[in-house]
Amino acid sequence: MSGYLLIKTLHIISATILFGTGIGIAFFMFRSHFTPDLQQKLYATSTTVLADKLFTLPAGLLQLGTGLWLVQEAGWDLTQTWLLLSLCLFTLAGLCWLPVLWIQAQLKKNLQYCVQHQVQLPANHERLFRVWIILGWPAFLALALIFYLMVSKPQ
Repeated sequence: MSGYLLIKTLHIISATILFGTGIGIAFFMFRSHFTPDLQQKLYATSTTVLADKLFTLPAGLLQLGTGLWLVQEAGWDLTQTWLLLSLCLFTLAGLCWLPVLWIQAQLKKNLQYCVQHQVQLPANHERLFRVWIILGWPAFLALALIFYLMVSKPQ
């Protein structure tokens, strides 16, 4: 396998991990919101934080690195419409994801405190969770659109 095909394969695999893990952990954490059991909420939130560290972050970095390498190797111009849009959408997804990391850490902290002290969730927990959901949608849609742009390469 040539170096180009190896990097392209890594790019596709990391895109799949980034998108799939994002949807999977978001679904897992979203579903936990509807249980009254704080232990279950804490488990889901802790797992989400861990999954972002183990999968989302490395896959996102690999996406950027392999993508830029492929552009250079293929001799594409970064100002081509599909590449420029892809970079803008990737940036949008990243800008949505960064505050999500902080929000998830706060949600986990709230839950740890509540489980340890056997108290109800603070008022800001629901607000943080809503912001987490709101930020997830543009990131999800941006990544879905990037898949389309990578396949179709519209001019």
